[in-house]
Parts: sequence; C-alpha cells; structure tokens
Amino acid sequence: MLSLIKLPRVFTVNQVPKAFHEDSIISGYRHPRSSATDCVLSLFQLTNETLNVWTHFLPTWYFLWKLLTVVLMKDVWNDAFTWPLLVFLLSCCMYPLASSCAHTFSTMSTTSRHICFFFDYGALSFYSLASAISYSVYVTPDIWVNSTFHQYFIPIAVFNTVVCTALACYSRLGLTFLQYNHNSLKRFPEFHSPRLGKTLRIVAFAYPYLFDNIPLFYRLFLCAGEGCTDNQANTLHFYHTGLAFLTGFLFATHLPERLAPGRFDYIGHSHQLFHVCAIIGTHFQMQAIEQDMGLRRDWLLAHAPPITFANTLGAGLLCITVSLFIILIFSLCLVHGPLLKSKRRTSVGFTTAGVKQQSENH
Repeated sequence: MLSLIKLPRVFTVNQVPKAFHEDSIISGYRHPRSSATDCVLSLFQLTNETLNVWTHFLPTWYFLWKLLTVVLMKDVWNDAFTWPLLVFLLSCCMYPLASSCAHTFSTMSTTSRHICFFFDYGALSFYSLASAISYSVYVTPDIWVNSTFHQYFIPIAVFNTVVCTALACYSRLGLTFLQYNHNSLKRFPEFHSPRLGKTLRIVAFAYPYLFDNIPLFYRLFLCAGEGCTDNQANTLHFYHTGLAFLTGFLFATHLPERLAPGRFDYIGHSHQLFHVCAIIGTHFQMQAIEQDMGLRRDWLLAHAPPITFANTLGAGLLCITVSLFIILIFSLCLVHGPLLKSKRRTSVGFTTAGVKQQSENH
C-alpha cells in the first residue's frame, strides 16, 4: 500500500526561489509550490525540514498532557494561584504546534511561507509573555516582591510581546517589499541582505527574553543573603538558562552547517538542534516553575500581590488578540501589496516553470 504513494521529490538550492533558501543548506528542498497534501506527505520522507517538524510536533502532545493533568487534577477554576501555570502550559503547547505547522506548510507559496511564520512568531511572543507571568508570580525573589519593578513587570512584558510580534513580522514583510521595490533599495541598500532580517528577528526575541528573565537572573547570579529565594528549583533554572543561551547561539550562528555546507542538510543542522534545545529547555523551565509554585505557595499567598484574571489569563488573552491583529495586518499587506503582487506573479511563475521543466528532464 505504501509503495503506491508517490512521495514528492526534493530539489537543490539552485532549483528553488531565493525566498526559500536556508543558510548553508544545499539540498533537500521541497517544491516551492507544493500542495497541502504534498506538504503532509513530505513529513514521511527525509527533507531538510522533516526533523524541524517532528522535533516540535511530538513535544506538543507532551505539553498538552501536562496541561490536561493540571486542569483535571487541580481546582483551577477556584484556585487563582494555578492560573499563571495554566497560561505557561498553554503557551508551551502553542509555540511548538505553530512552529511545526509553519515548517510543514511553508512551501505552498512565497506568501504562505511568510504567513506561516507570522503565526510562529505570534506563538513565540505569547510564550514569552507566559514565561513573564509565571516568573512574576512564582519565581521573583522574595526581596523584589511588591517592589515597583514587580508591580509594572507584567504590563511592560505585554508591551514587549506586541513589539516582538510586530518587529518579527516586519523582518519578513518589510524586507520583502523593499526587495521588490528597486527605488526603495536605492535608498535602503542594507535591506537587500537577508541577514538584516535575521538580525531583526534575533533582536525581536532576545529583548523580551532578557527582560522577562531579569528577576531570575538577579535571583541566580546577583542576589546574596536574605530574601534571595535559594531553593531546590534553582538547579532547574540553571539548566533552563544554559539551554536557552545555547538555543540562541545555534539560531544566530548556523553552526555546524556553516562549517561544512551540504554536510548537515538533512540531519544535524542548527535549526534542528535549536528546536531540540528549546524543547528540553522548556521542559526544565516547566519543572522549575512547578517546584517554585509548590515550595513558595504559602509565603507568596501571604506576602505577594493578589493574583487576578487581569494579570494572568487576561494578559494572555490580550496578547493573543493583539498578536492576531498584527498578523492580520501584515498578511493583508503581503497579499494586497501591488508592487509585491505583480513581482511575485512573475518571479514565482518563472521559477515554478523552471522547477517543472527540471523535474521533467529528470
């Protein structure tokens, strides 16, 4: 039965449009105008995206199981102390699922590629905010509880997630418009390089991460003496922090494939390693948050500000709503941009015809 299913063929970097190129990845590319069926079938053959999908799709179910365990085993409707954990676990389900879907369907067209990753960026922004919410309630060191910084921590984190989503989406859409607008390129020649888009995305996600972790960094590396919350969860926080920096390093450097282009096209390139480190780091982060939640519950309920819908579930819903609105705006600009639209028809039509001709010759 399986022998009757014809899997899509793969292409080299020279056979697909530039928008689909990955740094130092030479082969294993899918057709740039794949159908949805082809995209799904490609998950059962080895391409340069196959492991990118599975390394995030499978962990989604693990985090979903953890979320359902909390919902079913705890009195979440009446116990507000569990709400930050719920928001965090929901984000742990959303960001791997959005990422796996983005990598699965990103080769349906140039437009779909950008829109898929818009949703990926929105999910990552929500994860960032969810981390900040859980850190504000469970992780903030005793000495900072009820401080001015603590009171404004979540509102600033909400603002940061909006900026993160907008800047990450712009890093794709803004560069695309400028690449198709030669007059703009003359005024902004630096935008011709895709590396600037990568730099903008690194900044878009590094800044919220660094801000969200200020309470944790202070607790682990700077605080000394009474009120520093030195408990068993700190070891897990160290594990998560180390993996988070390794994740960022892999994303920024494109190692190891940059050292040997073509050698790691299918297995072992930086994006796969980045996914694995991110998931393991999230697992340790979840365990650390749960430990802090259990160990500090009585003290926090007695001394910390009250947990409300507004600073937990409400902040998460606001982030999701605003991020979806931003994605909608950027998607509409992408679809209806006249300069981009006319150029895309020409370039994609020419490239697709070339790929089709090469397939027939093959």
